[in-house]
Amino acid sequence: MKPKIVVVGSSNTDMVVKVPHIPSPGETIMGADFMTIPGGKGANQAVAAARAGADVTFIACVSDDAFGKKAVENYRKDEIDTSCIKIQPGTHSGIALINVAEDGENSISVAPGANSYLFPEDIQGFEDTFEDAKIVLAQLEVPLETVIAAAEIAHAKGIPFILNPAPGAVISESLLNKVTIITPNETEAAIITGRNNFSEKDIPEMAGEIFDKEGITVLITLGGKGVYLKTFDFEGLIQGYKVKAVDTTAAGDVFNGALAGALAGGMDLYKAVDFAQRAAAISVTRMGAQPSAPKLNEIQNYQF
Repeated sequence: MKPKIVVVGSSNTDMVVKVPHIPSPGETIMGADFMTIPGGKGANQAVAAARAGADVTFIACVSDDAFGKKAVENYRKDEIDTSCIKIQPGTHSGIALINVAEDGENSISVAPGANSYLFPEDIQGFEDTFEDAKIVLAQLEVPLETVIAAAEIAHAKGIPFILNPAPGAVISESLLNKVTIITPNETEAAIITGRNNFSEKDIPEMAGEIFDKEGITVLITLGGKGVYLKTFDFEGLIQGYKVKAVDTTAAGDVFNGALAGALAGGMDLYKAVDFAQRAAAISVTRMGAQPSAPKLNEIQNYQF
């Protein structure tokens, strides 16, 4: 049987424009292709986990508009359990406006819409769905108190809780002490540790500071360079995979979804990180968020 995970998070529709470079403030540039693509950190991670071999239940909130209906339809195509997706009339489903440059870098603006209506009481109402989960995974594109509610339920049931602290935010110690694994990128790690400026040499120190707060496993994601891992038993860089990036949108989400799926399936942490890095590396060779997430056989067999 596939290992079950619960993903709590956002659902967005990405409106993507390919541009020569990311525009500066006040700059207007002419783009090329325009695409409408399913996205949202929570949804991206749910899809990535499902394609990586997990049985996924997605807890989210969408509107009853066309974007919301299409999103739920897409999740079902990936065999994701959508029974815990709340429908919120009177608002719009989440929208992200994305510029993707020729070198694969991106800039993103998000209008959360229905994502803001996923409340702690909704999570509590879905508590039964946590019962047989091997992993719970969440991010920060839904209200923080909702993430805390999910962490509390996972903690009470003894289920490992992975927090991807994105977008970056200060994380309270009361939330950190319910987190099993935290997966910031270097910018998010700097926010958690209260740094205004940082360089590559600060990464081990940031990992140590986060680890020392509550003794949680820390994975600082560094794109193609790899992942800096800090646990009780190991500290160091796990090398990434070199590929030609086409679009880095959702690479971190694919990493987190694949990581959760691998760990839920019983893979040890070091191997799970490598597995997740393979998935993320494949994803940046493709356009779009959810469309870029690879399936299990691709992750296992892709030749780098």
